[in-house]
Amino acid sequence: MANNVFSGNILDAFVPISRFNKGEAYKIFDEVRASGCKIVVKNNTPTCILLAPERYQAMMDIIDDHYLLALAEERLKNDDGVSHSFEEVLAKDGLTLSDIESAEDVDIE
Repeated sequence: MANNVFSGNILDAFVPISRFNKGEAYKIFDEVRASGCKIVVKNNTPTCILLAPERYQAMMDIIDDHYLLALAEERLKNDDGVSHSFEEVLAKDGLTLSDIESAEDVDIE
């Protein structure tokens, strides 16, 4: 996904802003759905990138994964070798596992 931002030739990804002015937005959005991405250019300068929602979500997932990996690596680097069970962590706050299980049944709206 990260290495395949554009499907096909990158030149096919460019869309002149004048196409929007000509009422072709619907066609452009269909092209975005088909290709995943379009680059809107004005005066031969990229001004905007249009992404299909699925492509955007995939990119955000990659960013989140990298953030979590960096966080985990930092925590491992500072690991003192002491670990605690989930029940011990709950007990520190005066909770039990049954408190958590019963809270899952509560319908929060």
